[in-house]
Amino acid sequence: MSHLSPVLHQATPVVAVRGEGVHLFDAAGRRYLDFTAGVGVTSTGHCHPRVVEATQRQAATLVHGQYTTVLHEPLLTLTERLGEVLPPGLDALFYASSGSEAVEAALRLARHATSRQNAIVFDGSFHGRTMGAAALTTAGSRFRAGIGPLMPGVAVAPFPYTFRLGMAEDEAVEYALRGLDHVFATTSVPEETAALFVEPVLGEGGYVPAPAGFLAGLRERADRHGILLVADEVQAGFGRTGRFWAHQHHDGVVPDILVTAKGLASGFPLSAIAAPTGLMQRAWPGSQGGTYGGNAVACAAAVATLDVMRDENLVHNAAEQGRRLLDGLRKVAATTPEIADVRGLGLMVGNEFCRPDGTPDPGAAQRAQRAATDLGLLLLTCGTHSNVVRMMPALVATSGHIDEAVELWSKAVYAATD
Repeated sequence: MSHLSPVLHQATPVVAVRGEGVHLFDAAGRRYLDFTAGVGVTSTGHCHPRVVEATQRQAATLVHGQYTTVLHEPLLTLTERLGEVLPPGLDALFYASSGSEAVEAALRLARHATSRQNAIVFDGSFHGRTMGAAALTTAGSRFRAGIGPLMPGVAVAPFPYTFRLGMAEDEAVEYALRGLDHVFATTSVPEETAALFVEPVLGEGGYVPAPAGFLAGLRERADRHGILLVADEVQAGFGRTGRFWAHQHHDGVVPDILVTAKGLASGFPLSAIAAPTGLMQRAWPGSQGGTYGGNAVACAAAVATLDVMRDENLVHNAAEQGRRLLDGLRKVAATTPEIADVRGLGLMVGNEFCRPDGTPDPGAAQRAQRAATDLGLLLLTCGTHSNVVRMMPALVATSGHIDEAVELWSKAVYAATD
């Protein structure tokens, strides 16, 4: 009898049979408050009626219209609608199926457009598991160990992780930018650097928002040296942080290439890169394509997702409920020495567990995550040392859902640390 790969690690023992909003249900009818959202994917909640209706209607007319063979209405509509929310000037789109695939497309475009080889990433980054994306990933050895040699031409610069560095935000930013300048001087000279890849909020690296001034420093250096700035918003984008795009928390900073996926289609596999037309035209002929990118049903889901986000004001809701969540979690942390830091933007919040000497404590984080599951609250860990418990509910979460989650989390932390 066939079975799932034994290497796959299940974060919870739950077998879900139904989803509704911020809840999942198992076969026995037990309700779970889902603060994982499928790793940030179900932005409008599980099975939002408007997304379900749009995908059912589309599946009855055209499931797959391969978009380098034929065009279809959902693809064209989605492209037009994304133009309403994309940063100014990023008016050309290429669609793929996964975040990793979109990152690879962004790297390919950057190399073609600049005729340069190298890419610089930042410590704690996660850009995917495919071979090129894995070479760009530094969020943990588990994503890249044992598969080398990886793609050459990647250099790593510091990220201003203020808590881990033990610095104030402005000091951490100065330290990180000096570190980038050191990489330019020692490892990847600007004349050979095609792109800087950055997550405005580290995802797998620990839910760490980039402090004020960091992205501006990257933008200035990219402009000065003719390097492209790539914002990987696969996890942090599409309203999750309380702005439509996470980089919009940094006034005046617009990336040259934006990568999006996850929340884009409320659970259907769809990703994209956006860039100015003039830049996108510099990709070599035949370098962009793929069988499933821009799938008709996924595009219909994405259009419906945009409708729901607009009509239900979900970006504003993410900001408002995120403040409530952050406040509640900090109150729990104030009475829990094991939680050394609580941070985040919008509905993307991390709780970092440390030992008394300040070293990461993955055991405590995992005990708290498992205790939360037992109580009916689904969470995931992240961080280079897996010592951060992250919370990323659907953007439809209400104040009642937030308060329930905080109460369950408080009980879970008590059970895990008592």
